[in-house]
Amino acid sequence: MGEYVLPLDAEEADLATAGGKGASLAKLTRAGLPVPPGFHITTHAYRDRETNPAAVEHAIRDAYQGGPVAVRSSATAEDLPDLSFAGQHDSYLNVTGADEVVAAVKRCWASLHTERAVEYRERNGIDDAHMAVVVQEMVPADAAGVVFTANPDTGATGETVVNAGWGLGESLVSGHVTPDVYVVRNGEEVRRQVNDRPVLTRARTAELAELGERIERLHGTHMDIEWTLHNGRFQIVQARPITNFQERWNDTTLGDFLWTSVNLGEAVPSVMTPMTWSLVRVLSQQVKIGGFPVTGNIGGRFYLNLTVSSSLGTSNTELLGRVPEQITPPKLPVSKVSVITSLLKSAPPLAKQAIAYRRHLDDMLAETPKKCDALRKKIKEATSEGQLEQLWRSDVEDLLLTTARTLDAGARTVAHPKVADQLKELVGEEDAITLLTGLGELASLGPLIGLAELRRGELDRDAFLRTWGHRGPDEFEVSAPRPGEDPRWVDRQLAADPEELLRRQGKTRDEAWQRLKAAHPGKADKIAKQLDKAAETARAREGARSEMVRTFWVFRDFVRRAMELTNNDDLFFLTIDELVDFLTTNRKPDTRSRKAAYERYQALPVYPTFIRGRFDPEAWANDPASRKDFYDESAEQQPESDVIKGFPGMSGVVEGTVRVLSTVDEGLEPGEILVTAVTNVGWTPLFPRAAAVVTDVGAPLSHAAIVARELGIPAVVGCGNATSRLSTGDRVRVDGSRGTVTILT
Repeated sequence: MGEYVLPLDAEEADLATAGGKGASLAKLTRAGLPVPPGFHITTHAYRDRETNPAAVEHAIRDAYQGGPVAVRSSATAEDLPDLSFAGQHDSYLNVTGADEVVAAVKRCWASLHTERAVEYRERNGIDDAHMAVVVQEMVPADAAGVVFTANPDTGATGETVVNAGWGLGESLVSGHVTPDVYVVRNGEEVRRQVNDRPVLTRARTAELAELGERIERLHGTHMDIEWTLHNGRFQIVQARPITNFQERWNDTTLGDFLWTSVNLGEAVPSVMTPMTWSLVRVLSQQVKIGGFPVTGNIGGRFYLNLTVSSSLGTSNTELLGRVPEQITPPKLPVSKVSVITSLLKSAPPLAKQAIAYRRHLDDMLAETPKKCDALRKKIKEATSEGQLEQLWRSDVEDLLLTTARTLDAGARTVAHPKVADQLKELVGEEDAITLLTGLGELASLGPLIGLAELRRGELDRDAFLRTWGHRGPDEFEVSAPRPGEDPRWVDRQLAADPEELLRRQGKTRDEAWQRLKAAHPGKADKIAKQLDKAAETARAREGARSEMVRTFWVFRDFVRRAMELTNNDDLFFLTIDELVDFLTTNRKPDTRSRKAAYERYQALPVYPTFIRGRFDPEAWANDPASRKDFYDESAEQQPESDVIKGFPGMSGVVEGTVRVLSTVDEGLEPGEILVTAVTNVGWTPLFPRAAAVVTDVGAPLSHAAIVARELGIPAVVGCGNATSRLSTGDRVRVDGSRGTVTILT
């Protein structure tokens, strides 16, 4: 057509030539999306409108093929992620005749220089802009509206919001009518707010959501899309990024549920990158009840939906702790029939994983290190994006979907608490806790014992890193470095030798066993067998978790190699599916809103262990009166208790000086009382230096409790408010038997 006019799908129709609106429509048309036919009047025509007006006008008249059209402004500074220019420039509908089209184009050009447009550009620091114009066939509309591919009100990226009204969409977009509002999640409509006569059926909203997903993938960012519906067919008339979108990660908006971070917050203690969440979600969201997930993302942190898991019969106090008595757990808002139906759907794959775990545990624990080493080597040797993508398809994906899932099933195995209850009845709580130690070679203690062997010359550095180099304080977060990647990591460890603590605890355990035998000689043999079984289960659970962590080192290497091959440093802010697609198509989503969300959430303190209802992490953090132990939207907030109370982790009473740590690298002096939000295997080297351990997050089977029991260190876990009530330098009494911490000075 020439430099003044281009076909709507022209490759040359970029931002500089066709403006923001035109460039977007050109991309949609080339991708085969339903866009009304038309043409671009380029910025070259705008620049030559005065020096060569006859040629410009001739090109416009020649391109116009008759019939009613829409003539719409498309400036080079509009429809951008940070600036939409909505309403700043003019557009005209139902324009008929060549003279009228030319006149409408001139009015569009002139709108670039109106007072409001000039002021808008000045206010936003834009020095220069040019105007293209899009001319499209006028589409009759039975209904019209807008699709947002992320929820602009809540910041939820997993929701599509559809606004719809009868007739043309101009009155809806301008705010002159109240639209129907439909919310779609995972391809299904989950909420609708309609007027007298609904504009769209559920099938139609799902169809629009699917169109929105295609457009979002094409543009690589969350989109604001205008659509029309005529004779049962949708047409897209505009698509631009959602302006100044603030992304939020908050599954508490799904409804009134009770969430907990116990156990999960220990495994994944920090704010997750989108890549980590996408991997964790593959393992954790195999079960849904009534469309509601068992796990969720609250401000980037990993939480269990207790309301859903309780309906499955999977809640366990030893593993997940006790719900605060001030919270009334809400009921699941689905029928018993829905629960049973969901269970029947999810049971077969979960049962298959459990069976595979039990049958192949020994082989899997032995083979996973070799498999992971081989895959890490293959990943390192990949020389192109295509090779890396093929390696995902052939090997790495199976490591996630089969190996990691099966190990995850093992990591969730819990020994029956019956033996613990029996011991408490026979010998009391203190001796019962003591007798439940001595579990053998636990993976949680492995790095600590390995460091001691390394210092004594019984283990070389390479062997230690091969065995334990994957374990660390943030071991599931794939963006976090592993100890095995840092040759100096071992040298920085300050762990004391645990052997003396283990010997001392062994002696205490033997004495407790002799007391049990003396008091209940007829029951000792049966109890011994039950203890052996509990120890075997604990070792298997710990081993499975350790090897599952090892698979995440492979996933980390996969992302890092992709970063090297593509020269992109932001790939941890993609999901795993987006990364594989990027390796295939070279099409990558815009990660700016994700980075901003990650940085906002990372700056906040650790959220409450228990959360009921809708929870805003930023509002909670900014409220000086907010409780740090739990949050309940349904109840009036009560002042936080002065009492620091949690679960008895390990018996014993000790007085000492508090050291509150937020990271393991801050260090601990011998004899201090370690107080922190949560611990995991990465914190184990500090334990022999601690007189006692106190955590906000935890339960009897949490890492802090297990390791403290094995080393004989008094511990109180799952306090909820220890880090907010205590400060470094405080003198306290820790009573591990009662689960209390008392401030002395």
